[in-house]
Amino acid sequence: MLDPVNILLVTVLSSIMSLAILGSLRPAGIPGVGRWIGAYAMASVALLLAGLQRLGMPILTVFVSNTLLALAVVRMLEGCRQFFGLKPRVPLAYAGTVALATGIVWWYWVTPSLGARVAVVSAFHAAIYASLGWLALRCRPPERPVYSYRFVTLAAWLGAFAHALRGAMYGSGFVKQYGLLDFTPLNVAWLALGILVLPALSVGMVLLAHDRMAERLERLANQDELTGALTRRAFLAQANTLLEAARDKGQRITLAILDIDHFKSINDRYGHATGDRVLAQFCRVVKSGVRVEDVFGRLGGEEFALLFVDMTRDDAVRRLDELRVLTLSVRRSADVQARESAQDVHDGLTFSAGVDEFQPQDSLTTLMARADAALYVAKSRGRDRVVSI
Repeated sequence: MLDPVNILLVTVLSSIMSLAILGSLRPAGIPGVGRWIGAYAMASVALLLAGLQRLGMPILTVFVSNTLLALAVVRMLEGCRQFFGLKPRVPLAYAGTVALATGIVWWYWVTPSLGARVAVVSAFHAAIYASLGWLALRCRPPERPVYSYRFVTLAAWLGAFAHALRGAMYGSGFVKQYGLLDFTPLNVAWLALGILVLPALSVGMVLLAHDRMAERLERLANQDELTGALTRRAFLAQANTLLEAARDKGQRITLAILDIDHFKSINDRYGHATGDRVLAQFCRVVKSGVRVEDVFGRLGGEEFALLFVDMTRDDAVRRLDELRVLTLSVRRSADVQARESAQDVHDGLTFSAGVDEFQPQDSLTTLMARADAALYVAKSRGRDRVVSI
């Protein structure tokens, strides 16, 4: 069972299993998965060819297998870069592949040296694995759980360490060996480590893909699909958390409830498609006019809520008045998109808002009730205004 050929065959089978698992994730459209699938397909072929070295045909079993395995790990790195939203292509890695292929030709046919050949191949793989591990560590989204990303980092760095050590031992002449499939304890150990690293990386990539799918589901649950604002449930959850923190720290929090004026008439006159565009553009304008720490959510229909963190009621009123000016162009822009020829809306888009500031004895319900009462006053006074009572 510990024969090197058997170990390579087990590695091939594990790569094929990785292909099946990664292939099941392809319909999800996760960036990088297609490249990972290609990487494991190439690795399976490369390892199968390497296992046939005893049959001769070194052009296939030595040159093609090593070059193809090098391209496989480059493809793996490209998939990870694509997954993290970076430019996939790494020209330096392809230059390294050319250098590796040249070294194999030179030290197999021109000046035969197994030690030099192993050293150049191991140095290449160590560099790629080290880069892959650093990428997973550096590019993890700060709000995501660390487990999947640390797993990939550790698996990649384990592979980098193993290849670096192997290259140093063979390149220095410390290990004397005549063939890569010789049945020696050290050779078996290297190949067994290869069995561990490649499947471990495939498991790590599956974990990354599942984390991305979980992120999508969380976004769908917490973010309104049309407007990009928080859903009502997510807004209330975040607002409650912030109010509790404000109560403990004595921090000032101001809540505003916004309602788009005469929105029903937009839907009735121009259709729901135009109404949806108005909502989406309105929210883009509002989000561009508030700070990162402020919380913006859609309570339902054309009603929204804004929680201003560490801001007084007067400052919040001034900010909302600035937003009213910004939103004046939104409705006319939506009308143009809808190609309504003769009957543009005369005053653009307006909204009314009610504002109140958090008091230590308040619950979110009581604070929202006061802001809602202020919104009612704004509407009764003719709309297109911000009221604080």
